[in-house]
Amino acid sequence: MRIALIITTYNRPEALEAVLDAYSCQIDPSFEILIADDGSSRSTKDLIDHYKERFSFGLQHVWHEDLGFRAAAIRNRASLLTEADYLIFTDGDCIPDIHFVSSHRALAKANRFVAGNRILLSKSFTEQVLSQSLKLHRWSYRHWLHARFKGDINRLLPMLRIDGLSRLRDLQPMRWQGVKTCNLAIWRKDFLAVNGFDESYEGWGMEDSDLVIRLLRQGCRHRSARFMACLFHLWHEENDRSSLAQNQARLSKLLSEQGIKALRGLDQYL
Repeated sequence: MRIALIITTYNRPEALEAVLDAYSCQIDPSFEILIADDGSSRSTKDLIDHYKERFSFGLQHVWHEDLGFRAAAIRNRASLLTEADYLIFTDGDCIPDIHFVSSHRALAKANRFVAGNRILLSKSFTEQVLSQSLKLHRWSYRHWLHARFKGDINRLLPMLRIDGLSRLRDLQPMRWQGVKTCNLAIWRKDFLAVNGFDESYEGWGMEDSDLVIRLLRQGCRHRSARFMACLFHLWHEENDRSSLAQNQARLSKLLSEQGIKALRGLDQYL
């Protein structure tokens, strides 16, 4: 099974550097990376060029012009530049532990999309991590226990690794609420079948829910990656939510209908 990581980013090279550093240390190195860049400046390209030699299976930079928040569009474009069987969507401010890719490989199952969760870092701890280049992907549980005690992170439980929960992972097969594209794995054939992300969602919010609802209608089912594939989410200012009401209305319309394919999706590039 060939895996491709699609990592979104926008003008935050110091965070992306921490993320790429962690992916270069994965215990399962058999994956390629596509950086889905939503219009960053030159410094992001320079960083990616610096890291290319660390990934033997490939590291590509996919960029489009900065015309506002268009994560759906750049993810779609990135997904068409790989022939990998399995796509893992994540963000350029979410640091994985060294088991992240191997965990997703182990959790992959036919007709399933796999949704994981994250641990949130405080503003001050995020600044410390980036300024001191702390290797969070190498930290022991003792380190994290201390961080939780100091209030540097919002919780501990997601980082526990518990194998052998196959039946429990499939207990909510129709769940779409709460699924986030910072930690979401999908078979490429299923992603193509629903025409990818709907680029009608411009501005922050709801494009990930839209995708998951259409995957469910296509016949895919939810599988949980909790207690196996966790990310450490660096703090950032809240995204501009001026488009949220419009995107919520668009999602409500989808829920009232039976659509499966994105209205503005991958087909416009094919």
